[in-house]
Amino acid sequence: MSLFMIGTQRSGSNLLRLMLNQQPAIAAPHPPHILERFIPLLPLYGDLQDDKNFDLLIDDVCRMIELNPVPWEGVTLDRKTVRDCCFSRSLMAVYGAVHDLLCEAKGAFVWVCKSLANVHFLPEITGHFADARFIYLFRDGRDVALSFRKAVVGEKSFYHIAKQWHAEQRLALDLRDRSDPSCFFSLSYEQLTSDTENTLRNLMTHFRIPFSEEMLRFNISEDAFATAKSGSLWANVVKPVMKENTRKFIAEAPLPDIRTFESVAGESLDRLGYERYAAKKGEEIKFTEADLLGFEAENNRLKKEISSKLTEVELQLRRPQQQLIEEIKARR
Repeated sequence: MSLFMIGTQRSGSNLLRLMLNQQPAIAAPHPPHILERFIPLLPLYGDLQDDKNFDLLIDDVCRMIELNPVPWEGVTLDRKTVRDCCFSRSLMAVYGAVHDLLCEAKGAFVWVCKSLANVHFLPEITGHFADARFIYLFRDGRDVALSFRKAVVGEKSFYHIAKQWHAEQRLALDLRDRSDPSCFFSLSYEQLTSDTENTLRNLMTHFRIPFSEEMLRFNISEDAFATAKSGSLWANVVKPVMKENTRKFIAEAPLPDIRTFESVAGESLDRLGYERYAAKKGEEIKFTEADLLGFEAENNRLKKEISSKLTEVELQLRRPQQQLIEEIKARR
């Protein structure tokens, strides 16, 4: 079985991944974001029916995994074996094959891709994986925005974050509306942190996977320590579940930013059951061209400020994968 997380970053996906990976039946690796990185690069490979082109794609995908900041432990990605596991000449087949091999190495029967960017590749996923199942993980978008504001990745103005969050929730909710209920499970970050065991049990029951008590001890796993070492984004994963890490935006976000977010993404907040705080329905701000220019300037300024805070260790961990992408682009 293949499980795909969908949603928006900064919503607890690393927390959930670590929990799932403690279940022996599940292989849930730290993601190298294969679809997000390689789908835009596919035209550079030419016709994948050509052995040379397809073998090059396989090698590049395997190298991306081998350069991941958090290693895929226990699996050796022999290129010929990966190729033999591919049922078609496509990126999706390579993507499935490397996860299948990890699953086999662990002795698991389910693999999970925790890259929430999967929400942008739903036609590719559903078109290739007949057994695709989806975990929609969502969080109050205003807390997501606050988290992005502090993180070393992503947009930084509440306007830009709201646009992204709203678009991604709509994609996920639209998929939920047209999916077989047995293939789709929704859970919120707030549920996961406030009622962890019951939420995990419900998730496992839904997909007919045994629950394991080890899932509750995720933070003392080797995987958690390896993840925490790889960057400040994931420093909290070695701590117990932070049960009070919700509605922080009320105390920490400026009221104009909250109003901006609710004006852009209020519809998704409403659909997910989050109460509005500063812009009630029908009272949303109509942004002017000057407003939009101001948001763009703020976004760029804050991105520059946060990028200067990356430590040398974090830069070194990210550099190899970025260099591989540049190498692929340079071949043309």
